[in-house]
Amino acid sequence: MIAVSSRPVRRHWNTVSFASTLYLIPVLDLLLQEIPHRWKAEVRLGLQEALVNAAKHGNELDPNKTVLVRFSVVANQYWWVISDQGSGFQPPQTAAVDGEQGLPCEDHECGRGMYILHQIFDQVQWNSQGTELRLCKRFKSPTKVPLLS
Repeated sequence: MIAVSSRPVRRHWNTVSFASTLYLIPVLDLLLQEIPHRWKAEVRLGLQEALVNAAKHGNELDPNKTVLVRFSVVANQYWWVISDQGSGFQPPQTAAVDGEQGLPCEDHECGRGMYILHQIFDQVQWNSQGTELRLCKRFKSPTKVPLLS
């Protein structure tokens, strides 16, 4: 079941919550409604990765646990805050790309998902418990072009 709050919560934030599942098409469609068409494929990939991580790794696909997504658009900045009810994890301190080998992180401890998030979003931040992920995407930049088309 998907629950949606169209009433803004704290400064124009909307919320979506759903039981831990990998069936994310309706949730992604909802979260992508206001995204410019040329960016939808790229942002869909990033949000899908984040939501799968929350449901699968955070909540261990427990249908009694939910994933909560707060989202907002402020001055051409699109924000998503994704929370799970898991025990958390230790977020990586850095997620720089190793240009020589194309590996996701300098310390090689984070995986493909972390790499994808850092390539797609302008800001990727976890809370200290590793149960909440804040993502930001800015679209008003003359030099930016989508990674996916």
